[in-house]
Amino acid sequence: MSVQAFELRDDDRRPPVDDLVGIVQRGLRSKPKRLPSWLFYDERGSQLFEAICEQPEYYLTRCEIALMDAHAGEMADVLGDDVRLVEYGSGNAVKTRMLLEHLHRPVSYVPVEISPEPLRTCVQELAEGFPALPVQAHLGDFTRPLRLPIPPRAARRTVLYFPGSTIGNFEAREAAELLRKMRAEMGDGGGILIGADLKKDVATIEAAYNDRAGVTAEFTLNMLVRLNREIGSDFDLAAFRHRAHYNAMAGRIETFLVSTRDQKVRVGKQQVSFGLDEAMQVEYSCKYSPEDFAALAAKAGLEIAHAWTDAQQMFAVYFLVRAGTTKA
Repeated sequence: MSVQAFELRDDDRRPPVDDLVGIVQRGLRSKPKRLPSWLFYDERGSQLFEAICEQPEYYLTRCEIALMDAHAGEMADVLGDDVRLVEYGSGNAVKTRMLLEHLHRPVSYVPVEISPEPLRTCVQELAEGFPALPVQAHLGDFTRPLRLPIPPRAARRTVLYFPGSTIGNFEAREAAELLRKMRAEMGDGGGILIGADLKKDVATIEAAYNDRAGVTAEFTLNMLVRLNREIGSDFDLAAFRHRAHYNAMAGRIETFLVSTRDQKVRVGKQQVSFGLDEAMQVEYSCKYSPEDFAALAAKAGLEIAHAWTDAQQMFAVYFLVRAGTTKA
C-alpha cells in the first residue's frame, strides 16, 4: 500500500489550551449548559466508542454492517470506476473495508480522523487487505474546510463517505451546513455516501444509548476526564451521571451529564455552579425517516440518487448528488 501525506497534523479538534478553556467556559455559560460532542474523542473516548458498538443494545453498527454486507457491491456499481474515496471519521474502517472490496479501480482512499491512534490503526490494517491502494491520511476536523491531497492519478469522481449515523449528532441547521460543505468538497460530478439511523420504536432507540454494561455512561463521563487532564478543571466524576432519552417531538436522542448535587467546578479562572439535577447537554443523535432525510439533503442543494436499508428497516445508507442531476 502506498501511504502518502501521512502527517498527523492535529490542527483542528485539539485547540490550544487557552482556546479550549474558552470553548468550555462559553458552553457552561449557556442556558442550558452544553459542551461540544467532539470532546468525547480523545484516545480513550475513541476506544470506548468502539466498545459501545459491540454492546447488544447498540443495533446501529450491527444493522449497518448487515446492510453493507448485502449491498456494498451495488453501491460500488453506483459509484463507478476510478473513485477517490474520502471518509469522514474513519475510526476502525470496518465498513470501509467492505466497500473497498467491491470498488472498481479506486484512485485513492483519504481517511479523515480526529484521533491519531485510530487513524494509524486504520492505515496499518488497510495495508494488509489492500496492499495496492494509495492512502492519503489526514488528521483533523471534518466539520472545517479540508485541504484534500492531490490524488496519485486523475479521479473520475470524488465520493465523500460518511458511515455510521454521525450526521445525526448535528442539529438540523448544522447538519445542512455540513452537507453544503461536503457538496463543495465533492466537486462537480461527485457524491456523498452517507449513513442515517431510521426512526423506530422508542424503547429500542433508548436502550441503544443506555446499555446495561454502562459503557455509554463511561464514554459520556470520559469527556470530563479529558477536560480535567487537558485544561486542569476539577470536575468530580462521582458528582455527575449519564442520562439519555428520546425526544419524540424533535426526533432525537438527547444525552446529558446530570449533576447529582449542588456543586462548583473550576474551569480556568472561573467557578461554575451546578444545581442538584441540573443537566448539561453533551450530544444529540437525530433519527430520520427517508422523507426527513430527503428534506435535509434538499436544504444543502442535494438529492437522494439511491437508497439502501437493512432487512429490518433499522438503518439507511443514501447516495447524494447535486440537486437536479438525477435522471427523471
